[in-house]
Amino acid sequence: MESEHIYDVSVQWERDRMGTMASPVLTHSFEVATPPDFYKGMPGIWSPEHLLVAAVNSCLMATFLGIAENFKLNFSSFSSNASGKVEKVDGKYMMTEITLCPTVTVANEMDADKAGKVLQKAEAACLISNSIKSTIVFKPTVVCQ
Repeated sequence: MESEHIYDVSVQWERDRMGTMASPVLTHSFEVATPPDFYKGMPGIWSPEHLLVAAVNSCLMATFLGIAENFKLNFSSFSSNASGKVEKVDGKYMMTEITLCPTVTVANEMDADKAGKVLQKAEAACLISNSIKSTIVFKPTVVCQ
């Protein structure tokens, strides 16, 4: 793997507090807007705040999947809910905390222990989490079925 990667993204203002986000290497573009919590925000449209939380959560999943494969973890499902908290700090808004609640389902107790270790390794290795100032609260769950 190369040591440097570039990810190009563009945004084009459309109207009000909304624009369209795209990348030259991706098929689909989508609308982004100021969230409704802020002045003139627009409900029902992805916001930068949603995208930041989504980036952390999807990075956790991608990192988990890679580490699980390396550890030959036998699991039947992975899901993760995430929540981001925005607060005013020193007169500026910032995402102060992102809570990640991943759940992994495995068949037996031996895999449950391994799944817990893989989850911890994934949280520690997540590129996006490691790139932001927000506190990451990690609440993993392993379910045996």
